[in-house]
Amino acid sequence: MRKKDREIKDTKELEEILQKADVCRIAFAVDGTPYIVTMNFGYIWKDRLTLYCHCAKEGKKLELMKQNNTVCFEMDIDHEIVRAENACDWGMKYRSIVGFGLLESVTDENEKKKGLDCIMDHYRFNGKKEYSEKVLNMTEILQLTVTELTGKKKN
Repeated sequence: MRKKDREIKDTKELEEILQKADVCRIAFAVDGTPYIVTMNFGYIWKDRLTLYCHCAKEGKKLELMKQNNTVCFEMDIDHEIVRAENACDWGMKYRSIVGFGLLESVTDENEKKKGLDCIMDHYRFNGKKEYSEKVLNMTEILQLTVTELTGKKKN
């Protein structure tokens, strides 16, 4: 990171960003062409950070994942424009996470339910978590195993 004074190293602050983020943007790169998609997500952070997302059983992101499952992801929160007298003195306050990892489809039914539970927990669903066989069969659960993570903030 170029500006070391903006780097977030504290695990608690990184997890606060994860908790507050509404979406996760996942970037794919195949044959020199980037593609980014915004997704709902949930996570587990124990020994390592694992993100879960869901989508339809077919589509561009799944095609790209099959070609190259190494992805980049990004989340950001606490946006605030900083106004000033001069145009070049304007800025933006924020906190963000950028990371890399391996994105894979979850095939085990129990692991799929675990992923869906993580997503529902992230959005603070308090009801009973039950998933019909029909829903499980028509939903692709993606697991992103994080290999690198960087946090950044500007106050």
